[in-house]
Amino acid sequence: MSEIAEIIDSVESRIQKLFTKINGLEENAAALRTELLKAATMIQQQNEQIKTLQSECESLKMANSLLGGEENKRDTKLKINSLIREIDYCIAQLAD
Repeated sequence: MSEIAEIIDSVESRIQKLFTKINGLEENAAALRTELLKAATMIQQQNEQIKTLQSECESLKMANSLLGGEENKRDTKLKINSLIREIDYCIAQLAD
């Protein structure tokens, strides 16, 4: 009879250890979910910041090319020539 009691005590002990382990794993999973949500939020914010910075970069490139920076002199000349042709075309249309 005592042998059965020892087996039952052993099983109860193991079950208690399993419940403790399950609780620890559930807490760990909850912490990981929270961390994942924080990371997802951070990624979203960084993506928005990247889009903003890319937009600013494009604006600066456009402004630099219009100002005639050394690197963009050719592009600037082409844009100015294109604008002059358009203006000449419009003047010719108005003259007719």
